[in-house]
Amino acid sequence: MASRKNCKKFTSRESARKINVEKKVMNETKFVQDPTLDIDGAMQRLKSVVTHTPLQFNANLSRKYQCKVYLKREDLQIVRSYKLRGAYNMMSQLSPEQLAKGVVCASAGNHAQGFAYSCKLLGVKGVVFMPISSPKLKVAQTKMFGENFVEVKLIGKSFDETAVVAKAYTTEHDLTFIPPFDHPAIISGQATVGVEILEDLPQFTKDALDYLFIPIGGGGLSAGVGTYFKSISPNTKIIGIEPAGAPSMHAAMQAGQTVELDKIDYFVDGASVKRVGEYTFAICKKVLDEVHLVPVGKICSTILEMYNEEAMIVEPAGAMSLAVLDAYADQIKGKQVLCIVSGGNNDIARIQEIQERSFIYEGLKN
Repeated sequence: MASRKNCKKFTSRESARKINVEKKVMNETKFVQDPTLDIDGAMQRLKSVVTHTPLQFNANLSRKYQCKVYLKREDLQIVRSYKLRGAYNMMSQLSPEQLAKGVVCASAGNHAQGFAYSCKLLGVKGVVFMPISSPKLKVAQTKMFGENFVEVKLIGKSFDETAVVAKAYTTEHDLTFIPPFDHPAIISGQATVGVEILEDLPQFTKDALDYLFIPIGGGGLSAGVGTYFKSISPNTKIIGIEPAGAPSMHAAMQAGQTVELDKIDYFVDGASVKRVGEYTFAICKKVLDEVHLVPVGKICSTILEMYNEEAMIVEPAGAMSLAVLDAYADQIKGKQVLCIVSGGNNDIARIQEIQERSFIYEGLKN
């Protein structure tokens, strides 16, 4: 088991928080070159804004898999997901002129809430575009967090359709678009989850983590946390998790560049995009050891298990890092394992569908 004190790629955590990441041509139309992740700056900007969420040892999962399992509880963040980190980090760096004109975002829900809360904190007018299919809870929470600073527009059948409309609106009205994942400032904000993990881990163990499981949507969280971990704890195996119905990062890894999927299942709304980001893919291809696909039925079973056994309310995207553990049961035995629970914005109105998908997956219903 690798000890953190033996990780000598950087001399200190402070020097590791500002990291240049090499970029390559991702497709015929876009070239991404040498962005800098300012993780230390993000920590400073966010320290009085976000909750330093708990790192918890989970006895039940540890017993089940015969290892040490820790959970990073971003479902307990102010907006019940990590998305506040990236949104505020980017918005707080905009010029006074940009802030005065206003900001726009497109989101299936979690980024929208982080964006809305940031608008309120900064006193900025924002427009939120959300798919018509967005869970009612996430729409209501977005309005609540943003109060009179945000306007919510429900347009498009999917995030990808909504994003096209939002970007056109941004251009038409000369506003600033705050992307959900594909921007260095967004990625740097999400990376602070990794900083907190490595700050808190010594409370539980002197050993380095052997496995880190991170959910993937557009790739902002995995790119940010993965970058920080590989600089501080390079022997930790980082596994990215996608829903089997929306394997956009998996497809990009196989193709060697980002690709747009023709059709995806949007049930895991917080992690379902047809195409991952250019920045995020360029980073993830370097820092992720594997990308694993989890069936939606398994994700649904995990949601129910965590509620019944742990009294935890996790959304589908937030459950993915837990749902994958069965597939790695042999590899993680006797190891130090951490799962990022990325969000807890689960609409109770979806429970019947979650149960039905779980029952079908478990063979309890045809």
